[in-house]
Amino acid sequence: MINIVNITAIQHIGIPVTNIGDSQTFYERLGFERAMLAGFKHNGLPGTCVMMRRGDMIIELYQLPEPNLDEVSSRGNGHIDHVAFNVPDIDVAFEHVKQAGFHIIEPEPVFLQFWEKGCRYFNITGPDGERLEFNQIL
Repeated sequence: MINIVNITAIQHIGIPVTNIGDSQTFYERLGFERAMLAGFKHNGLPGTCVMMRRGDMIIELYQLPEPNLDEVSSRGNGHIDHVAFNVPDIDVAFEHVKQAGFHIIEPEPVFLQFWEKGCRYFNITGPDGERLEFNQIL
């Protein structure tokens, strides 16, 4: 088996939600604590993301602005949206995945002002349309 990307761990599992406050409270009742809260833009409109941590586990809860019907069917609320892998160097990971011929969704790694110094990520799709995210916390 060829090891083309230096994946060090599952970084987080992303779940779209309809009410970020209710979802945060739910996961707090399960022993998770808020590790990060940040806004982001989706199609030019504001969304909200909260990372919930319990030990080494992180769940990303995010609320999109009013979704269009295509997004509802492909990124339905309450369903696992993606699994994110931690990588030590996003640019190296991007080049390795690109050279290996995987279908990459973004044209280049994307920066988000998440965590203290931000993060960079990109996604690929698997054979059944599942999204796998490669993410480096800066």
